[in-house]
Amino acid sequence: MKPMKMLAATALALVLASTAQAQVKIALDSPADLEGSGSYVWAHAFATYLSENGMAAEEYQRGALGGDDEVFDQVSQGLLEVGMAPLNIVASVDPLIFGLRLPYFFADMEEVDRALYDGGMLARINEATTPAGVRVLGVNTVGPATGIFNTRRPVTSVEDMAGLRMRALDESQIDLFAAWGAAGTIVAWAEVPNALQTGVADGYLNPAFVPLLFGHTEFIKHFTEAAVSPSLRITIASEDWYQGLSDEDRATVDAATEAADAANRAWLGTQDGVIDQLIAAGVEVVELTPEARAAFQTASEATYTNGVLTAEQIAEWETAIGR
Repeated sequence: MKPMKMLAATALALVLASTAQAQVKIALDSPADLEGSGSYVWAHAFATYLSENGMAAEEYQRGALGGDDEVFDQVSQGLLEVGMAPLNIVASVDPLIFGLRLPYFFADMEEVDRALYDGGMLARINEATTPAGVRVLGVNTVGPATGIFNTRRPVTSVEDMAGLRMRALDESQIDLFAAWGAAGTIVAWAEVPNALQTGVADGYLNPAFVPLLFGHTEFIKHFTEAAVSPSLRITIASEDWYQGLSDEDRATVDAATEAADAANRAWLGTQDGVIDQLIAAGVEVVELTPEARAAFQTASEATYTNGVLTAEQIAEWETAIGR
């Protein structure tokens, strides 16, 4: 190849490489539904802000870049810039984030945000995760507080949980179900429809929109508004990528995170009609009496000291909320 052509080819390769590096890939964890998915509302607002401010961003549909574990590995290795993920994915590095899942601990998203941002808990979480290559950019709500779905019967009290086998995210949820008198079994999300239809699991703990978004209302027939905990997921980013940004681009990412948080919290205020949609889809909805809810709360408190979090870590969360 002649020298001039070699120089041109090299220059083109550098341009293409620069373009590839500049693009921010975002792995989604839910369908791209701006009405039904709070996680997607966050991701889309984040991507839109970046693209409108000089940082090209592209969304990759759920599963396109692998499951939750694969996304985490790619982010930690710097192969993927941003991923939408479950809380427990970074708990493998440090369990402090599990404070966000303590049953009946947070009253609402305002308390969550107060703890994370005013109380400094997001920074505390990142003290442990960033050395492992992963930054928690933000926490997003995916709907109203979690409730109890099942295929078998209405749950009107904690006693009604006896005999139910619930799909669990991890060992901490198995402990919670045991405290309620039920059994738990860990099932990957992709396998949940089959598990529910074959009796491997009788139900799950999720916000009200989930069976609507994922098409589970054909076999999920009962929902209890137990309001166990805020429905949360997180946005993780490659720490190598984040630290490698220019000061200007890092400021853009931080601003995009704030814009995505705001869009996500505003979306939460539009979710009042989800219960009506469940009823229309043939799901029987139970609203707990104050006494029944108090019984669930009392039973749940046994899980606070089961070893997932230390007493000192729980005290940190309480202080961050302002109790």
